[in-house]
Amino acid sequence: MLVVDDEWAIAEVLEDVLGDDGYRVSVANNGKEGIGRALSDKPDLILLDYMMPVLDGPKTLEALALDERLRDIPVIMMSSLPEQTVRERCSGYVVFLRKPFLIGDVLLAIQKVLSPK
Repeated sequence: MLVVDDEWAIAEVLEDVLGDDGYRVSVANNGKEGIGRALSDKPDLILLDYMMPVLDGPKTLEALALDERLRDIPVIMMSSLPEQTVRERCSGYVVFLRKPFLIGDVLLAIQKVLSPK
């Protein structure tokens, strides 16, 4: 699993909690770094922040979709903006999490995405 978020506290908490829950987690603090980590780590899931420096969430989603090695990785988009606003500006994510979120909501979203259909 890959967490891409420029807010270090959020990334660190997600890394710790998800690691304690048995997930192997790597962290990137912008979209450019996230794409590099995705290529090297081959995550099953990406938790992606919407607003970041260097390469934001929408541009990262575009880059993931254009790369045949990465396009099938599901993405959970995270933002303090309302989902309607995010959805108007980008697509390609499978679940939206509004910040601030409860860790239980994060775990449920991950289970929803990763559980067999």
